[in-house]
Amino acid sequence: MALERNVRVRCALGAVALALAASGPAHGKPAEPRKAAGLGGYFLIAAPEMGDPRFSRTVVYLMHHDASGALGLIVNRPFEEVPIALLLDRLGQPHEGVSGSLQVHYGGPVDSGRVFVLHTTDYRSDGTHVIADGIAVSAPSGVLRAIGAGAGPRRALLALGYSGWAAGQLEGEIRAGGWIAVPAEAALLFDEHDETKWQRAMARRKHEGIDL
Repeated sequence: MALERNVRVRCALGAVALALAASGPAHGKPAEPRKAAGLGGYFLIAAPEMGDPRFSRTVVYLMHHDASGALGLIVNRPFEEVPIALLLDRLGQPHEGVSGSLQVHYGGPVDSGRVFVLHTTDYRSDGTHVIADGIAVSAPSGVLRAIGAGAGPRRALLALGYSGWAAGQLEGEIRAGGWIAVPAEAALLFDEHDETKWQRAMARRKHEGIDL
């Protein structure tokens, strides 16, 4: 797999410039919840007519969206289950005393060496950013150590790489019919049945989809 020891773990979320340092502490002052701007905290569901094979039948969770652009993670393309100790080792972090494994997801075609961990907000640290509706993203090393020690969040999803859009690009793709945006739901995001996430997300579009 494409995990490199020198993997970058700083995630710039558009204008908010959120930095997630891999060496951040696993525990600390809780981050204050905030309402995500724009479509941050929404699902993007690839329309059946999506012409880009990289996004065919995908569900993307948008971590950030505003006038400067958008950043999200594909959440229904798993490709390998990896021991947490190995993940920490590849991040150059200590891994003694940790156990268990996590399913690694393909987050998108941009920067495949970058690690993101989405999780429920029952876990927070100095490296945590609450996005919306009980969903957060944290510095990988801290949350991975917590999960491996049995003190992590109730649910988590790890992704390599991300999906990004320049200013105005996502809005244009939605207007062209490539994407359907609906409010995200933690239960669906963290559900392990990835093979049916797209169908279940599509079932919500009649009642919750929005147009731009």
